[in-house]
Amino acid sequence: MKISTFYHIYYKHRFAKSGVLLRIYLLLVFPIRFIIYIIFLKKKINLDYLAVNSPILFNQNLSYLFEYFNSDKGIFFLNQYTKSWKKEKIRGHEYSIFYERYFKDIKYNQMNILELGSFKGNAAAALSFFFKNSKIYTGDLYPDIFNFLSSRISNFKVDTSSEYSIENAIIKKNLEYDIIIEDAGHFLKDQIISLFLLFKKLKPKGFFIVEELDFPDTRKDMNIYNEKSTLKVILNAIINKQDFYSRYISNIDKEYFLNNFDFIRIHKGRVNEIAFIKKK
Repeated sequence: MKISTFYHIYYKHRFAKSGVLLRIYLLLVFPIRFIIYIIFLKKKINLDYLAVNSPILFNQNLSYLFEYFNSDKGIFFLNQYTKSWKKEKIRGHEYSIFYERYFKDIKYNQMNILELGSFKGNAAAALSFFFKNSKIYTGDLYPDIFNFLSSRISNFKVDTSSEYSIENAIIKKNLEYDIIIEDAGHFLKDQIISLFLLFKKLKPKGFFIVEELDFPDTRKDMNIYNEKSTLKVILNAIINKQDFYSRYISNIDKEYFLNNFDFIRIHKGRVNEIAFIKKK
């Protein structure tokens, strides 16, 4: 992990909220804590090696795999958002039941799967065993923290708040996807542009999933300017055959989506919502 990544993930918000004395203290302890973090940082896990030695993982459902690989998409997971030496098991989003429902019939297909917001790669690792014939592509703002190695996983950098970054990292590539999972910043703009820019990169009959759909409706930090046209509002308008407007959606992308989506279904996990959008 780069020191800049360590700062942005664990300390940027602390500096922003701290007073002068606390800021001086943080400046003093920050490099020491980074060194300690690196010392205790585990080596990357080779999933190809794990596949040979633990083939039983290929026969497990997603609830098991998400918990095994410590993804917050499952029922429980060890909190990976705190420093590595702290171990705290907490409740997950409980999205696994919905993933299982939509994907159990296509799990053996040969597919391209894109996960945005891969973080340490825990969910990608689980998906690689559930979809054992598929290629997994993972994009994140901090790809240097990805903690797994596999011949079937490709990791790259992308900023889902930037149309330019999405264009260059994904749209310009000669690759289409069967499943796209948006689990990145969860900000209002990020969710909207990710869906409407990338829907054209989805293959026919493919799925686009938006996790924590309701964050911009329930968390001010995800919708700083209190904009009313959140992605949840937009999707519900489409479901109810109503018109909608967003300054982040071009008329071309809006028309393409409306002409090519099959269905939109919104489910509630333990606390937050997840949307499954299928293409015609």
